[in-house]
Amino acid sequence: MIQRDLYLQKIIDYMWDGQIKVITGIRRAGKSTLLFDLFYDYLLKKGVNAENIIKLQLDKRKDSKYRNPIVLTEFVENQVSKSNEKFYLFIDEIQFCYSVPDPDNEGYEITVYDMLNELKDYKNLDVYVTGSNSKMLSKDISTEFRGRSSQIHVYPLSFSEFNEAVGGDKRDNFDRYMIYGGLPYLLHLKNEEQYKQYLTNLFDEVYIKDIVERNKIERTDILEDILNVLSTFISSLTNPHNITNTLKSVKKEKLSSNTVSDYIGFCEDAFLISEAQRYDVKGKHYFDYPNKYYFTDIGLRNARLGFRQLDSGHIMENIIYNELLIRGYSVDVGVVVDRRGGSNVQKEIDFVVNKGDKRVYIQSAWQMNTDEKITAELDSLKLAKDFFAKIIIQNDIPSHYTDNDGIIHCNLIEFLLDPELKS
Repeated sequence: MIQRDLYLQKIIDYMWDGQIKVITGIRRAGKSTLLFDLFYDYLLKKGVNAENIIKLQLDKRKDSKYRNPIVLTEFVENQVSKSNEKFYLFIDEIQFCYSVPDPDNEGYEITVYDMLNELKDYKNLDVYVTGSNSKMLSKDISTEFRGRSSQIHVYPLSFSEFNEAVGGDKRDNFDRYMIYGGLPYLLHLKNEEQYKQYLTNLFDEVYIKDIVERNKIERTDILEDILNVLSTFISSLTNPHNITNTLKSVKKEKLSSNTVSDYIGFCEDAFLISEAQRYDVKGKHYFDYPNKYYFTDIGLRNARLGFRQLDSGHIMENIIYNELLIRGYSVDVGVVVDRRGGSNVQKEIDFVVNKGDKRVYIQSAWQMNTDEKITAELDSLKLAKDFFAKIIIQNDIPSHYTDNDGIIHCNLIEFLLDPELKS
């Protein structure tokens, strides 16, 4: 069992806050395990009686009758309303609940959201749910629960979690992680053939089908083409217009940029990809385009391309981006303007990361083995001309050090394994 302490602590911090705790995240990231195993074990160790933990798994036949929200509510109320003891309600795969006619109001429906909002008013009941497929995503939660939920977003395994679970040589582990990513079930598989088959099937049979079903997409071929382009362009600046032109040249048919933009949005809603906007460090404003897209799990990205385009620098940047999100930062792509010598050239800082009043500028560099590469990476950071921390994360140095300009040079694996290191 992988001890996902970061997320477990978040759940613990939200206990008895009067809100519905909703655990979201990409499919197969480990949400159910977090709730039904790790948090359940935590409660038992704290002395909670197992009979006071109501567990419903709506995707299982044994609990299928509770997909009716009225039946579910009556079942829970019968246990908690006649007792002064504290109860915990765990509901897995909440999206399996369907709406039913309101018996007291003709023409209206009762939804699971209505019932959960009702249940949470019991002072002796703490409610926790998971859900992430095509029928229930983060924007549904914010809309339907109307500010009455606390969200815990679960990511695939970070490299630190993966490395601890696998054990052995961290460099070998990172080489494997760069290719196959951090979906937890991979740890149960035995060889590369199984890894590849699992990730490829998961992409085709789960993620794409979820997106198509949820959004009633008719042109699945266009969705798949867009995912191929996004997979190729990770860590590179692009926008829906450029992607549209790329697809037009291949498909030889009319295609709207709005359609492409919508399809990209559907992939973001499914937690499959994330967008990082460009931010003018000096002007303090965002650009409309181009931006960057990153995959939530690098193994899924590689599977989409048949494990053929294993470009280390771009994969490294994607992994760092995900790591920063896991650590709770907001992440933008930085833009600084070089006006030296009368020029007016935009230069990029890979990541401008913020948490509260803390800001860090980060460059990602697989190798800095030429004077030209060193100058290019350092120049962008120097142009920021402020007092926020500046870091270059490199694969080709043994350990971290600070140069004469105050810029921290940090080894990639060292950075990923130490959540406090210069971040």
